Amino acid sequence: MKYKRIVITGGSGQVGRYLKKYLPNAVFLSSKDFDLTSEKDVAEMYNKLNPDCVIHLAAKVGGILDNISKPAEYFTDNVLMNTLLVDYAQKNKTERFIGILSSCIFPDKHDIYPMQESDMHNGPPTPTNYAYGYAKRCQAVQIDAYNKQYGTKYQYLIPCNLYGEFDKYGDNSHFVAALIKKIHFAKKNGDNKIVLFGTGTPLRQFMYANDLAFVINYCIENDIYDNMNVVTDENLSIKQMAEIAIKACDAENISIQFDPAYPDGQFRKDVSTDILKKVIPQFKATELYDGIKITYKYLTDNNLI
Repeated sequence: MKYKRIVITGGSGQVGRYLKKYLPNAVFLSSKDFDLTSEKDVAEMYNKLNPDCVIHLAAKVGGILDNISKPAEYFTDNVLMNTLLVDYAQKNKTERFIGILSSCIFPDKHDIYPMQESDMHNGPPTPTNYAYGYAKRCQAVQIDAYNKQYGTKYQYLIPCNLYGEFDKYGDNSHFVAALIKKIHFAKKNGDNKIVLFGTGTPLRQFMYANDLAFVINYCIENDIYDNMNVVTDENLSIKQMAEIAIKACDAENISIQFDPAYPDGQFRKDVSTDILKKVIPQFKATELYDGIKITYKYLTDNNLI
């Protein structure tokens, strides 16, 4: 490994947990170590750890309802973290910086799908997570600006929605985690149905989080600096995803109902894998059925839900 002092922010999150098997000697930071919204703490982190490579996974994230009710927190916390970490990387002459964004940065509506990386600024993000989307988009702008002005070779990767064994399974879960939990409790309680928010029609790309960890490590090992989407080609409706999850969790006796009183969110936001396939032609995303099956087995074997 060419980098001797790799620091991973958000190291206790799900992507960080997967990265441990690829980068066992890295320093994995959590919010308990440093407050990354504080300039004092960020400066202290760089001074104390002196990283030659930073992988920035840390972010304030949550579901649709939390994004709608707390837009100021989602914007401010993410902008502060991203801005300070990139700025102090450059000030400390950190050789490598990889920022992890989100496909939420792309326009709410677009003429052509899947969207390319160059489509990022062709319209505002979806209203349901507008503040979070713009905060993440700002990091792409900052990294491009620093590369142009300072000659750095910093990079951003843009994953779609993620899921996996190490996702949050509490009250503020992402969709797949919440779906797995609902199916599991329906099985446990002998219920014959689950109820999901919205109409089930929106389309989503959901990727097994280990796939993103693989790509991050591959970029480091092979000196790849391209800014690119890291997503699966599976672009499925919420209804299709729920049906796949029912099968993967061995719960085919349970039916799915939708409650249209709740918002659907963005109808579609699928993004292209063209650059990813060109740069890493051997990359193959885990299919949703397989990823959910692996995840559900891990969760039940370890009594985590």
